[in-house]
Amino acid sequence: MPRQKFGQIYSVLKQRIESGEYQVGQLLPSENTLIAEFDCSRNTVRRAISELVRDGYVQTRQGRGVCNIFQPIEPSSYTMGVIESFRETAQRTGQNSSTRVVSFERCTADEAIARQTGFPVGAELFALCRTHDLNGLPKILNVSYFLAECMPQLTPEIASGSVYQYLEETLGMVIVTSKRTVTVEKATPLDEKWLALGEYNCLAVVSNQVYNSEGIMFEYTQSRHHPAIFRFQDNAVRRSVSRT
Repeated sequence: MPRQKFGQIYSVLKQRIESGEYQVGQLLPSENTLIAEFDCSRNTVRRAISELVRDGYVQTRQGRGVCNIFQPIEPSSYTMGVIESFRETAQRTGQNSSTRVVSFERCTADEAIARQTGFPVGAELFALCRTHDLNGLPKILNVSYFLAECMPQLTPEIASGSVYQYLEETLGMVIVTSKRTVTVEKATPLDEKWLALGEYNCLAVVSNQVYNSEGIMFEYTQSRHHPAIFRFQDNAVRRSVSRT
C-alpha cells in the first residue's frame, strides 16, 4: 500500500473535519466515493479511516458508515497525546505568546534533584525557570532541568524562544516520547510571585520526562498552570477486553 497515498487521504479528511466541512455527527463520504476521489484501492481508504478512528476523529457505525465525532479543542486546551512546545501550542490555538527566562544556571544533580527528576546523581544539568504568557498574561511557570551533554551550548537567549526548535532544527535531535504525571498542588511563593494567582491557592502541575530517539531522557519539566486556564484534552479508545 503506498504510504504517500494513505497519508494524503488521512491529511485531507482530517483537514475537512477540523475545518468544519464535515459537521459533528455527519457521515463521511462512502468508501466508493473516496476511492473515486483519491483514485486508490479500498484497502488504502480503510487504512486512512482506521488512523482517523485511532486518533479520535471518527467512529465507524455498522451498517451506516463512518461518523465524524471530532470536537474542536478549546483555545486554552493542551493535548495529552502530543508533545508540543509552548510556542507550538499557542500557534495552534491562535493565541499571542511570549516567554521570559526568570533564572538560568548550570548545576550538578544531587540526591534531591535526582529523586525529583529521574536524572542520575552527578549529571550535569541546565536548571531553568521560565514564565509563559498568553495574550499578555502570565499563565504557566515552567521549572525545567535539561541534560547538558545533549545541548552544551544552551543559552538564556535560546531558552527565551523555543528550546525544542533549537534541539530539532539546530542540533538535529529527534524528540520521541514523554512520560507525564498530572497533579494538583498547593501554590508556592514562586507560583504566587510569577502567575498572579489572585484568589487561587492551588494550581495544576504537569510533570514531564522527555526522551529522544536514542532513549536518553534529556528533559524534566514541571509545567505549573494557572487554574483559570488549565484544560487538557485527550482522545481515548477502549481496548478490547477478553472475558472468561
